[in-house]
Amino acid sequence: MSTATLQPAVLVLEDGRIFRGQAYGSTGTTLGEAVFNTGMTGYQETLTDPSYARQIVVQTAPHIGNTGVNETDNESRKIWVAGYVVRDAARRPSNWRSEGSLNDLLAAQDIVGIQGVDTRALTRHLRDRGAMKAGIFSGEAAQRSEAELLTEVKNQPSMAGARLAEEVSADASYVVVPSEHGWEGEPIFRIAALDLGIKGMTPQRFAERGVEVHVLPANSTLADIEAVNPDGVFMSNGPGDPGTADAQVELLRDVLRKDLPFFGICFGNQILGRALGYGTYKLKFGHRGINQPVIDHTTGKVEITAQNHGFAVDAPVGEPTTAPLAEFGRVQVSHTSLNDNVVEGLKCLDIPAFSVQYHPEAAAGPHDAAYLFDRFVDTMRAHHEATNVAGQQEDKN
Repeated sequence: MSTATLQPAVLVLEDGRIFRGQAYGSTGTTLGEAVFNTGMTGYQETLTDPSYARQIVVQTAPHIGNTGVNETDNESRKIWVAGYVVRDAARRPSNWRSEGSLNDLLAAQDIVGIQGVDTRALTRHLRDRGAMKAGIFSGEAAQRSEAELLTEVKNQPSMAGARLAEEVSADASYVVVPSEHGWEGEPIFRIAALDLGIKGMTPQRFAERGVEVHVLPANSTLADIEAVNPDGVFMSNGPGDPGTADAQVELLRDVLRKDLPFFGICFGNQILGRALGYGTYKLKFGHRGINQPVIDHTTGKVEITAQNHGFAVDAPVGEPTTAPLAEFGRVQVSHTSLNDNVVEGLKCLDIPAFSVQYHPEAAAGPHDAAYLFDRFVDTMRAHHEATNVAGQQEDKN
């Protein structure tokens, strides 16, 4: 580990709590919302998940960096976290897949981190007080007065009201084809996937099932979607406050009115909730990690899921109800968290649309929820067959 990582560093929280340690990765100053991730593995996937944009991630697992980093496990084009907090940074990586050290990768991408922090105490503090504004200051920046650092932390923008999807989305559309991911034969369906901060494994999971994925930028229009001539529409995970995503909400309403099958993940779940007329709200400390228990009310099965969200949909749990925007018919909360009963999924009963709040692509994470990709394929197949039958009936008439 380079000598730069031995420089003093300080983590300052907006409520005045201060944690001291040593620099990790790049040295300097970074600001963001402090959140904790409970995953025991998958730190590289976490760092490159665009949903963590403008957030300082605290790893609750004490030993980080021991397996190094590689090109294969990246979930996007770069590291998106604003800062990184660990307890025991590995002195050197040891894994047959390792192509370099985490410390060097953080430094190369100018990610300011801190090591040597009591992350258990920090996590308990965030759990009790909630996610909050924070800053990491290392090297010369750490020599400034605590009062000065605290003022800088408090003056940064809040995550509530932050519009970030457009900042992390792809600049141009691209296509992920099934033949490049083990599928033999022609694609069975084509979908338009709105990139609100999509992880690379998500279109791959579709492609493995024979689905051709046209990934579109976050600011795409209905005309852009229709140009793909899709069998279904997908909206991805992403960062920021869903309350700012008015354009995507209106876009989804247009998609639903076109009777196109829809599937949403994470931010996409919140967009569906808003499109149906429900509100969203900010969670106290969010759900982040690869060990979050969820119950699927359709099957009664419990899934261990990967999650990364600080906002949730405010919808009634229990029996189906008519959506606040009644034109979309009946809706039921399909999944809930077993930790706090937060809504983790929505299922429309009168139109072909559903969503989940967690990450079934399992990168990194358990594979319990992989069936959701199959469920969307089945939804598109059923819709296609029903449309064909209806067309035949019209021809007869």
